[in-house]
Amino acid sequence: MNRRGTVSPASITIISPEAAKGRNVVAYGLTKALSSRMKTAILRPVACRKEMLTDTLIAASSSPELSAEICRGTCPCKATQDASQTRADALVIHDRVVAQTRPDMLLVVGSDHSKVFDPEIMGLNADIAADLRSPVLLVVCTIGREPRQVMKTVQACRRTVEASGTALAGVFVSGCEDGQKGPLQEAFGNYDRPVWTVSKIDFDADPAAKQVHEEAYRAFIKDVDLDQVLKAVEESKPQVTTPAAFQNDLLARAKSSKKTIVLPEGGEDRIIKAADYLLARDIVDLIIVGDKQAILARGQELGLDNLGKAAFQAMDDENVLKPMTERLCELRAKKGMTHDQARKQLTDASYFGTMLVVLGKADGLVSGSINSTANTVRPALQVIKTRPDASLVSGAFLMCFHDHVAVFADCAINLNPNAEQLADIAIQSAQTAKSFGIDPKVGMLSYSTLGSGKGPDVDLVEEATRLAKKKAPDLPIVGSIQFDAAWSPTVAAAKAKDDPVAGKVNVFVFPDLSAGNICYKAVQRTSGALAIGPVLQGLNRPVNDLSRGALVADIINTVALTAIEAQQN
Repeated sequence: MNRRGTVSPASITIISPEAAKGRNVVAYGLTKALSSRMKTAILRPVACRKEMLTDTLIAASSSPELSAEICRGTCPCKATQDASQTRADALVIHDRVVAQTRPDMLLVVGSDHSKVFDPEIMGLNADIAADLRSPVLLVVCTIGREPRQVMKTVQACRRTVEASGTALAGVFVSGCEDGQKGPLQEAFGNYDRPVWTVSKIDFDADPAAKQVHEEAYRAFIKDVDLDQVLKAVEESKPQVTTPAAFQNDLLARAKSSKKTIVLPEGGEDRIIKAADYLLARDIVDLIIVGDKQAILARGQELGLDNLGKAAFQAMDDENVLKPMTERLCELRAKKGMTHDQARKQLTDASYFGTMLVVLGKADGLVSGSINSTANTVRPALQVIKTRPDASLVSGAFLMCFHDHVAVFADCAINLNPNAEQLADIAIQSAQTAKSFGIDPKVGMLSYSTLGSGKGPDVDLVEEATRLAKKKAPDLPIVGSIQFDAAWSPTVAAAKAKDDPVAGKVNVFVFPDLSAGNICYKAVQRTSGALAIGPVLQGLNRPVNDLSRGALVADIINTVALTAIEAQQN
């Protein structure tokens, strides 16, 4: 399935360390061969605006309605200068091409040959393939290389491909003279991936060189069995979710059923920059709390063009304040709240924004860029309150590693949960994982693995594990378990032999707030993992907190995940 819930096209990525004429023969031949069988479209994530290959491939494809401008991404001279943006742009272009053509197969052709050596470009091509969950077909030219040297080149490229998280489906050895094919096939005789030797053919990327293209195609299909290629691709589908892919998934899922999110901190530059990004892409509807003219004026100073698409809510608007005050007095009647106390409370932007959610004017709230977690969570606990099935509110982070996403909890709210609370945190976190497409496998963390250590802290975790299993008998869960045994199959084989969950955990439940908060920040800073959250679990309506050090990208992600939570209410 794709990010919008419809059937995704299969995809293949062609990558070459040289990306010269031999690569173009393979790209053209494969395009035409695939197009004879199925609806095939072309994607060029990194390509120069002046190159001609893209137009030639589109003409050979079964999606002639495409244009090079639609399927072409970042210029090579800029691609590795901002690799993160290049990868994000590739995902956007992918969705655009799929939306326009609805193909059965998407052929992704990597960057072209360049006279400027860029050591990072091969890795970037592989990273984009991983983001697209696309297996790689490698093209290595034999011209000037003996079979042994071709093999070493393939092995080096394969390491780069697999380090990115995607899979090598097969290898084309291009530029082959007739006498070279036998020795090459012998050299790769025991290789664990299929290898096709492709004849040396002169190729002109100019769309007008149609006769040359036809000669190249005839040579290609003589050398390559398409059924074998498709079988290799099918058997090599990567099971990977990169941070870039996950972020794109968030935005696409949020956009698929738009919700209204309130941002109480309208005077903060990071907030309105994130708002502008979201509004430009029509991902959510937004209510920004604050003075409309002042916010729009600041947006102009920052070069923001889309803030006018938001709704704005002044905090002194009596048309809103009057019913809001009455409702707040009703909700806090047991605490003896008076009209004057309610009015005073509503001078707090976080409280005011929370009441917009209570009144049904917004589906969720994101705050905390200039306020503490307590200031964001307290109003939610007082007036939105916990769900009937929730005994507490807890905070989980979505931790995006280079090839998968995990959940860490509780890293934000509960100082020292008791066993029952810890069990509920585990179940809540598993539900959060499911809501974001993660098949949860829960590890209840401790300094002990399945009884290897003793003490009251271990007893607490083991009791929490027992309660969680009782409350959610179908939930895969292991505890107590040390982090390394939860994370690593190799360590699990030694410390938790035969346990079906150990070594496969993707929902990590920490025994207390200190452990959870320290660990998520340590992992984030030392591994480069992207931390999204915290997701506040257990509330009746989604309210999510930001770190006061949040970047614009963090705010964008948090608004998107809040919208997705709102879709499920």
